[in-house]
Amino acid sequence: MCNKTKCDKSAFQKSRRKVLKGIAAGVGALALPASNASASIWEAFFQKHFRELDKTELQEVLARLESEYSKEFGKAVNVKATPPIEGVKYGYGLDLSRCIGCRRCVYACVEENNQSRDPQIHWIKVLQLDKEKGVYLDHAEHYYNPAEVPEQGKFYMPIQCQQCENPPCTKVCPVQATWPENDGIVVVDYNWCIGCRYCMAACPYGARHFNWAKSKLPKDEMNPETHYLGNRPRPTGVVEKCTFCVQRTREQPGRYPACEEVCPVGARKFGNLNDPKSEIRYLIENKRVFIFKEDLNTQPKFYYFYAT
Repeated sequence: MCNKTKCDKSAFQKSRRKVLKGIAAGVGALALPASNASASIWEAFFQKHFRELDKTELQEVLARLESEYSKEFGKAVNVKATPPIEGVKYGYGLDLSRCIGCRRCVYACVEENNQSRDPQIHWIKVLQLDKEKGVYLDHAEHYYNPAEVPEQGKFYMPIQCQQCENPPCTKVCPVQATWPENDGIVVVDYNWCIGCRYCMAACPYGARHFNWAKSKLPKDEMNPETHYLGNRPRPTGVVEKCTFCVQRTREQPGRYPACEEVCPVGARKFGNLNDPKSEIRYLIENKRVFIFKEDLNTQPKFYYFYAT
């Protein structure tokens, strides 16, 4: 028998050996840095898994990233690794009776989380549906573009990472690059991700996105307040996703996710599921709640509801 820490470390080491074995066989040759790559690139490539790093090693990694990003974007960049707040488990509510499909949440998320402008990556997608048919995704429109919203006879359903309690995406990762934290947020170690996209195939919500090309992030639009497991600039060839703006929500006092703050009609609600007096708990217990693809037993912490 082994304790949890030793077992976890052993698992990380085994996953690393599998990847290196693939590289040796030529399968992962393209993933290796170029022979003339800088020392920092090689350091990042052989970096330990986030959960293996001790405090000194973590501070060294954060300092290296801050130096690299500050040089690349021409401004002081802060990379945090703020842990979950004890006793907090986050949940999100979205009022389908209020959402007007304006997509302000989409673009606030892009700006806050340093998402690529070209090729565009959106962690939130908004579907337009017919009121008469209800939540019938076969007839949902993703690229709707009426003269103004909301369009007559339509309603809108934003979809993003559901932060599942039983996430299928984390179970298929061959190198354990993604996992759920104690506050319920499913995170990714972008330095550990090998870009196999198994998690994308496993996610039933289409909430994970692959970086096919080098992200275009204008220097003057780069958000310098970042989190290692959240909105720091991502390298090419990794999968990224919503983290409930971990760089905001884990601070004390914390801030709401950018999408919640920007909503002009108050359709989005965010809070601590463990707090019986929180707004999110009240909504879940007193409103008509709809859980997306509930039959899959992924146990999302993202709740759709009807306030009216």
